[in-house]
Amino acid sequence: MKTFLKTFLNDEAGASAAEYALILAIVGVGIGAAALSLGANVRQAIGDASNDVHSCNIASGTTGTWSAGSTC
Repeated sequence: MKTFLKTFLNDEAGASAAEYALILAIVGVGIGAAALSLGANVRQAIGDASNDVHSCNIASGTTGTWSAGSTC
């Protein structure tokens, strides 16, 4: 039993798998954080565009029709 335990503790074959798992976890967290940040930015940009279109419609007195001479 003592020999098995000593051999088991000195065996480094599984160390690289654990290192790869740790790297994968760190990369996964980074991708998740980037996706959340990007999602918030996209949501804000779409909201801004929607508000601009709504403001343009109110200013021109229309409810969704567009004309070639429109400045909005």
